[in-house]
Amino acid sequence: MDSISVREARRLALARAGLLESRWSGLPRRAAGRGKRARQGIHAIVRRFGYLQLDTVAIAGARSHGLVLLSRLEGLDAKLPEELLQPGEPLFEYWGHEASWLPMELYPVFAFRRRAFQAHPWWGDLVREHPKVADNLLARIRDEGALRSVDFEGRGGRGWWDLKVAKKVATQLWSSGILAIRERKNFQRSFDLTERVVPAELLAEETPFQVAIKILLLRALAGHGWTQTGTLAATWRLRNLRAEIHTALEELREEGDIVPCELRLGKQQLSRPQLGRQRRLVGWIRPQDLELAASLRRIRPPRDRGVLLSPFDPVLWDRKRVQTLFAFDQILEIFKPAPQRSYGYYCLPVLAGDRLVARFDLKADRKAGRLHVLSLRYEEGCDASPSHASAAQQAATSALERYARALELTVRR
Repeated sequence: MDSISVREARRLALARAGLLESRWSGLPRRAAGRGKRARQGIHAIVRRFGYLQLDTVAIAGARSHGLVLLSRLEGLDAKLPEELLQPGEPLFEYWGHEASWLPMELYPVFAFRRRAFQAHPWWGDLVREHPKVADNLLARIRDEGALRSVDFEGRGGRGWWDLKVAKKVATQLWSSGILAIRERKNFQRSFDLTERVVPAELLAEETPFQVAIKILLLRALAGHGWTQTGTLAATWRLRNLRAEIHTALEELREEGDIVPCELRLGKQQLSRPQLGRQRRLVGWIRPQDLELAASLRRIRPPRDRGVLLSPFDPVLWDRKRVQTLFAFDQILEIFKPAPQRSYGYYCLPVLAGDRLVARFDLKADRKAGRLHVLSLRYEEGCDASPSHASAAQQAATSALERYARALELTVRR
């Protein structure tokens, strides 16, 4: 069986994620402003992962989907990520990793999920429970055009047009494919009939279930580089499908698209109790990425140019994988009471070269034009020597300044 080291897997993950130089990643690293080239760069990144996860929290000055793009495209207009979903763009909104923007070409692939979500996965079959709400909502959208959730009450007051119920019914109709998200303005969704949002040729196409699973697993692996089966499944929230996933991976292996590959663990990884006595982790890799990993073994990523990452970045959401590849404990403390937080409410890790060296907790004040640094914490080992400490400090400073420039804010410590 082929094998790679942790360093190779880490650098491969960053290359496939678009966080190393373009010659290694195949993705752009600059996209000035908001023109055609900027949008092309954004769409290339979304196609690489297959999704761009959405999140509502904007305390740091940009929401997660904006942070993901700003970390990869230097010079990007920070307002553009909020305006991506609109008619004519090759994106649609649906359940990917979580609620996400996805490349339009994947719409037929998610037919299996739209069937599974005929009843809402959390709330049950609200359309059956509230047929009048569903019928009237569809009639209004058909006659009046796309509606935002704030429009659902109508002119006649609440009545049966209960806003809370109507929003949930709209979400179920969207999850099942009857409605689609036409656009977002100020992060508010506009619901429209799917046939007025998705191109007719894609609506007419439906990818068979087992083929869809193979497409999604291969797309996930293309974004991760090397990873294990659990991470591939979690990328698309493929639950209770162990047999189907196993079959899909075996078919991909037989077709030569992927190969099994062991991760060779070093002393740093073996010292972590969650890995137990394992010395190797078996995962998957594409043959071309195995060659890329060997090339990345010899490079020296720059250590002084840092960049801030979203806590929901595709590189970071799998906490165990981050611990294995980066020796970094990725903690999200939004839901913890303030006295129980170790790092802060919404911490942004600092990537320097191929290492995570620090994390900022930031708060943006748009009206005052300021970006407040609530805390900055360096990782253990970054102060092991004066040179390491200096490199980490330079990276953190560089990352913060780049982010503040993108937001057009002044840093306040």
